[in-house]
Amino acid sequence: MSWILLTNDDGVDSPALVPFARELERLGDVRVVVPDGERSWSGKAITRFEPIRTETIERDGIGMVTHTGTPADGVQLGVHTLYDDPPSLVVSGINLGFNHGAGYLWSSGTVGAAVEAWVSDVPSIALSTGAIEDWEAWRARAHSDEAADDWHRLAVVGAQLVEDLRSGPVGDFADVVSVNIPWDADRTSRRRVTRVARTGYDRLFGAVGGGVYVHDFGGGITQRGAVPGNDVDAAHDGVISITPLRMPAAAELPPEVVAGIERPAR
Repeated sequence: MSWILLTNDDGVDSPALVPFARELERLGDVRVVVPDGERSWSGKAITRFEPIRTETIERDGIGMVTHTGTPADGVQLGVHTLYDDPPSLVVSGINLGFNHGAGYLWSSGTVGAAVEAWVSDVPSIALSTGAIEDWEAWRARAHSDEAADDWHRLAVVGAQLVEDLRSGPVGDFADVVSVNIPWDADRTSRRRVTRVARTGYDRLFGAVGGGVYVHDFGGGITQRGAVPGNDVDAAHDGVISITPLRMPAAAELPPEVVAGIERPAR
């Protein structure tokens, strides 16, 4: 392994960043490229019409590059532009909040960064943590000084998962791996290989007047059919979910739909 590119969508001020970077350094050379602020819900967006500015900084003894773009931009820069050689693995996270279920998965900047690594033919793992009940109270605690020991524990768990999954190697069984870790997990916690739950969400924006709308998600989730062994159920069971993803995913059309249309060769 040459080196690991660590990124996230919560930005340079994420309480998960420094502990996770330190633990990943046990596995080899780690280079950190992260947004200069939070970029949640940005998916795999790429900046086209604005310049991306970078800055090399240090946080708690760890050197890192911050940038003004999206999480996927950071992966593009880290893989192709900032360094002489590409990483052998991209690790994204640990995200503050679960990225499970299809709606969250495809909206996530954490997962989007990992997908951008796949576009560049680099294996990737996206890691997230969260709580099922009282999300707002959990998020406040996750950002507090009292959570420092929790983030260290989760960094240890996350680094162990990365070590175990990369030995696969990741590319043998998935293009991208999405991992969701319960907030109270430790190294003894159960692990489960899961599928993506078919879930969406309801209204995202609320009016503030004058034709202006702001992100105001109320937490409403829609279920779109049962999927046995899914990632959302694993979170409710308090289990670490490991969800292999393949890109792209194609579905079969019924015969009456494709009558007279050429089918792909098998």
